Amino acid sequence: MSDFWSVVWLFFWCFAFVAYLFALFAIIGDLFRDHKLNGWWKALWIIFLVFVPFLTALIYLIARGPGMAERGQREAATTQAAVDAHIRDVSGGGSPAEEIAKAKALLDSGAISAAEFEHLKSRAVAGTA
Repeated sequence: MSDFWSVVWLFFWCFAFVAYLFALFAIIGDLFRDHKLNGWWKALWIIFLVFVPFLTALIYLIARGPGMAERGQREAATTQAAVDAHIRDVSGGGSPAEEIAKAKALLDSGAISAAEFEHLKSRAVAGTA
């Protein structure tokens, strides 16, 4: 019976340690993401995180928690906008009118035949370009 509870306690302390590491890395990431906080304050937070880690992490989460959430949401929105822009650029997608204009320019330059132009035009109109 003693071995069972030893294993339970081991799992509990491992979970608590991993959760603490996640919180610690989230705090450090937030410190470097915050552009309003100057370098001295960041260094002070890091020093306290090294020497009084649990108490400092708790105080940081209480004092700066709402700002952490806002900075995280802003970072996520910026990343999503960059991903969306990249996908639009890579896909070459645009409106059907733009696709037809591109195909017409290719037809006028002789790069594609009239049949290929009609195929591209039908795909653009159908929305499967």
